[in-house]
Amino acid sequence: MPHAERGMAVGLFGGSFNPPHEGHVLVSEIAIRRLRLDQLWWMVTPGNPLKSRRELASLPDRLAQSERLVHDPRIKITAFEQTLGTSYTAETLAFVKARNPHVHFIWIMGADSLKTFHLWQKWREIAATFPIAVIDRPGATLSFLSSQMARALANARIDEDDAGVLWKRQAPAWTFIHGPRSTLSSTALRAKGTEEG
Repeated sequence: MPHAERGMAVGLFGGSFNPPHEGHVLVSEIAIRRLRLDQLWWMVTPGNPLKSRRELASLPDRLAQSERLVHDPRIKITAFEQTLGTSYTAETLAFVKARNPHVHFIWIMGADSLKTFHLWQKWREIAATFPIAVIDRPGATLSFLSSQMARALANARIDEDDAGVLWKRQAPAWTFIHGPRSTLSSTALRAKGTEEG
């Protein structure tokens, strides 16, 4: 787990990064700027309970690709979930919170993940652990209005103009951040690789 000093604002951006791409970097840059983060951790997961393991590149490969792609020293590439042995985000976030009680964390997700967030195990527990910032993604802009999570936590939503102080809010609290969007997706890149291979 990366080191964070007391009082820092740190974004947690989890995913399979299969493969990592410039769209992930763009989401990270937007989050750092708009949320006023000191660090952002890419939590590269060993696996994803909602996805097939057959299509997942090895963890060392995904970590190496991520390291080559990221140049901002504020973005930390990590795979500490593997040593935890957790499969679910709620368990990981509970561990992060217990280990770093004096750090202000924000869970970062793309708007495409917001659509299915209610299918995640203990999604309400996740929302109650750290504030959440949802970053706009192509084709998912309206998910902040239509998703089950957005409807269930409508009263906890703050305006994106206040995103810079989201880290000060007690969970549940969330915001939707509009901005530049990349059309890249790991799914499309994998499909293209299969066609070329």
